[in-house]
Amino acid sequence: MLLLLWELLLPTKTAMAINRIKTYFTKSVHIAPLAVFRIAFGLLMLASIIRFIGKGWVYDMYIKPKVFFSYYGFEWVKPFGETGMYALFILMALAALCITVGFFYRLSSILFFLTFTYVELIDKTNYLNHYYFISIVSLLMIFLPAHRYFSIDSWRKQAIQVSHIPNYFLLIIKMQVFIVYFFAGIAKINSDWLVEAMPLKIWLPAHSEMPLIGKYLTKEWVAYAFSWFGCIYDILIPFFLFSERTIKPAYFFVIIFHLATSLFFNIGMFPYVMICLTTIFFSEKFHIWLINFLRQLLKLNMLPVTESVYQPDTLQVKLLKWLMVVHFSVQLALPFRYLFYDENLFWTEQGFRFSWRVMLMEKAGTAFFYVRDKHSGKEIEISNCDFLTPMQEKMMATQPDMLIQYAHLLKKEYEKNGLKDAEVLAESYVTLNGKPSALIVDKSTVLSHEVDNFKPKRWILPMPKNH
Repeated sequence: MLLLLWELLLPTKTAMAINRIKTYFTKSVHIAPLAVFRIAFGLLMLASIIRFIGKGWVYDMYIKPKVFFSYYGFEWVKPFGETGMYALFILMALAALCITVGFFYRLSSILFFLTFTYVELIDKTNYLNHYYFISIVSLLMIFLPAHRYFSIDSWRKQAIQVSHIPNYFLLIIKMQVFIVYFFAGIAKINSDWLVEAMPLKIWLPAHSEMPLIGKYLTKEWVAYAFSWFGCIYDILIPFFLFSERTIKPAYFFVIIFHLATSLFFNIGMFPYVMICLTTIFFSEKFHIWLINFLRQLLKLNMLPVTESVYQPDTLQVKLLKWLMVVHFSVQLALPFRYLFYDENLFWTEQGFRFSWRVMLMEKAGTAFFYVRDKHSGKEIEISNCDFLTPMQEKMMATQPDMLIQYAHLLKKEYEKNGLKDAEVLAESYVTLNGKPSALIVDKSTVLSHEVDNFKPKRWILPMPKNH
């Protein structure tokens, strides 16, 4: 009897659960959090671009290098030369400014996404997780109605103004932030991070000269405390951010955590990006207060927005739903692609990028390259600094796909100068998280014969068992 009753109730319970989920996604919420997010994102990006130009990084990263390491499938992405690159960054800055004030918002979002992502695809030497995060967020913002409140667009066309939107527009950003934190925490569940406290055991003592706390940074237990706290923080913090009861203490830890990472590690604007953008989890009352404060501060005499709900048409909703299903399916799958490869992930780095593996290893290497005449057997050793910047050489020496690309670049260069059938070989010694240096590739492999693709790179030498 009880079993029969359960079977009768189960469909009802399932239907009720589905209805509750649907109601949660579609319920009307105030648009203020999305408007604040737009302003914060735009301002942070504008400041970052100005900083990037001011520090001379446009020249150092995209003009000075003689060669560039492209991403697989994006070999067509090339720098535009000195004038073109500065023009591209100025255009990117203007797009960020327009996003901030909500001026031609949709066009500005598309322009920012395209210019920022294009720049990041030029050279994988410069890959950072937070650059990838910014590209994703700017892509998502194209589909969000963040310009329909407290913007120049809504002032110019008051017919588009709304006070409320379906909750799923906010959940899109919240889910992306959730994924970043959660997978960063999952990635820390490894023996180097939790059992060996690596690489923090290497990094923290470097700050021993800091006043007050410096003497503690040399203690081994501090490295372990930081490692375990970082893992637990990343896994749990997105859950606490989603709860109205825990958002305030959770945000306090967000501030402490990111200010600490900014203090100890040179990771640019990323800590401040996360501190500002996670405010989207706060209640709509906070964001309404913040918008009103900005109105008074800037002395903006805007007409009050009438209570209205933005309801996109059925086709827009269906399109957005399937786009987000595809996007988040990719986001959930990418961090696990490393399972298709053998060997240690940190050693081979196959499946490492785009997986929110943030600051997990201290890896350094030295690579020796040789160009050999296939017919005579005569070979010469290459001076890498003749072709690469110091940063490119540093990154290339430890990353197998960059080793292949560099081998092909050398082959083309020497064949262009008259050496027919040139073969490129390499010896690269790598140290990972303080372990002894070991060969990742040796001269038994003609590296210029290898192809860079998604297949396992069988020529990578296995990491020594004592590592």
